[in-house]
Amino acid sequence: MAIKYELIKTCKQTGARLGKIHTPHGSFDTPIFMPVGTLATVKTMSPEELVEMNAQIILSNTYHLWLRPGEDIVKEAGGLHNFMNWDRPILTDSGGFQVFSLSKIRDIKEEGVHFRHHLSGEKLFFSPEKAMQVQNDLGPDIMMVLDECPPYPATYDYMEKSVNRTSRWAERCLEAHRRKEDQALFGIIQGGEYKDLRKQSAKDLISLDFPGYAIGGLSVGEPKDIMYGMLEATTPLMPSDKPRYLMGVGSADSLIEGAIRGVDMFDCVLPTRIARNGTCMTSKGRLVVRNATYARDFSPIDENCDCYTCRNYSRAYIRHLINTNEIFGFRLTTYHNLYFLLELMKQVRNAISEDRLGDFRETFFENYGFNKVNPQNF
Repeated sequence: MAIKYELIKTCKQTGARLGKIHTPHGSFDTPIFMPVGTLATVKTMSPEELVEMNAQIILSNTYHLWLRPGEDIVKEAGGLHNFMNWDRPILTDSGGFQVFSLSKIRDIKEEGVHFRHHLSGEKLFFSPEKAMQVQNDLGPDIMMVLDECPPYPATYDYMEKSVNRTSRWAERCLEAHRRKEDQALFGIIQGGEYKDLRKQSAKDLISLDFPGYAIGGLSVGEPKDIMYGMLEATTPLMPSDKPRYLMGVGSADSLIEGAIRGVDMFDCVLPTRIARNGTCMTSKGRLVVRNATYARDFSPIDENCDCYTCRNYSRAYIRHLINTNEIFGFRLTTYHNLYFLLELMKQVRNAISEDRLGDFRETFFENYGFNKVNPQNF
């Protein structure tokens, strides 16, 4: 088997899981946050900087790498690890989310999806078999089945058809997967906000015996209480001896709440995307460093943070860089945000090991100024 999940401890206070996942390119600790390197790079960061902040695994995007530079070029380079000079684990998503979110004109058929290139308008076709061929060529340690990610909200009838199609596509992906010995393929549980469809999807996919399972179709616009409700309904259905991955979630509160509900892996573009707008995650909440109030503020972004950015540069200087569109400013805010979430997950793992994640949650939320009336602003 390409990967192995090791359950080390379950938190007595919350039920959260402390674990380790072993892959052909090394092991990583869980619960974990995975920085997103869409085009074989985490925007503005070098692989050496990611190692420095102890990013144990990163994510790349199948759809975008298929289009540019092409999986054939990456394969010729020796795979993603060689191509981008990263010797730690890599996960690739299937590209399904991009097909459905970037293409305004698409036609979903049983054989796959006919759509137009989001940049050139060229007609393209993506199928479960194509998703597997591209990911086999890219060579990540963990790859994802092609699923349909319906929008929120979606009717029950539409979601039921979508879940059934996702299950059939998962079976085709498993059949088309050519590198089972060194690449683990994860199934993706769908079902939107409907508990019975989540249950059906989980049952269908677990019967196929994937090495790991993801929860998809959340954090797509639904209120957070619905997302947490779906996690509470879904994670108990998932095998306890395999990894559980919540796709597309990266706010501090959702990482903690997800871990409490039994999730092992998370990814999101949030920390890098908001960094390029001058927004920083701190131990006391979000800080928009480009604002005028920081023009003469010579303190670090976060006085409780010991990252490279906070050890060396002030809010005033970073504000100046961001407001003059200097790339170094975006690098500094990106470094800080990624370090903040990686350090947060380290603290979550420590809290699980000491059976105090519930207490950690309360203290963190209080310091962070978490607004339970409007948690979307968290």
